[in-house]
Amino acid sequence: MDTILPIIAGAIFASGIYLLLRPSLILTIIGIILISNSVNLALFTLGRISTENPPLIAAGSVMPEVPFANPLPQALILTAIVIGFGLLAFALALAYRSYKELGTVDQDQLLKDPEDTSTAIVNNTDNTEKRDV
Repeated sequence: MDTILPIIAGAIFASGIYLLLRPSLILTIIGIILISNSVNLALFTLGRISTENPPLIAAGSVMPEVPFANPLPQALILTAIVIGFGLLAFALALAYRSYKELGTVDQDQLLKDPEDTSTAIVNNTDNTEKRDV
């Protein structure tokens, strides 16, 4: 179990990177979420998954019983999940708005401005001018 979870986290991370490289805005958002979830899984794995004693201090003692689960990675992951959900909601709302305004989710099409005339310059490669005689 301790060796399979990092492999799964790496596979999820790799699929997230693959989706980041796709031209669709929706696939890019899904790739970001997959990367976020794979990092959460890696943090959870690094926090040593254990079914030992919970990190509770018994009455009259100063520290919990010695083999106890580490609560810090779980708290960090819970915070990261909430932040990731907020990021997902904002990114999907932004993608929906850009689709409504521009009519596409293709990132190459989003970069093109139909009113931009600066790319309409014709290059004269042979440096000869045509003159009427």
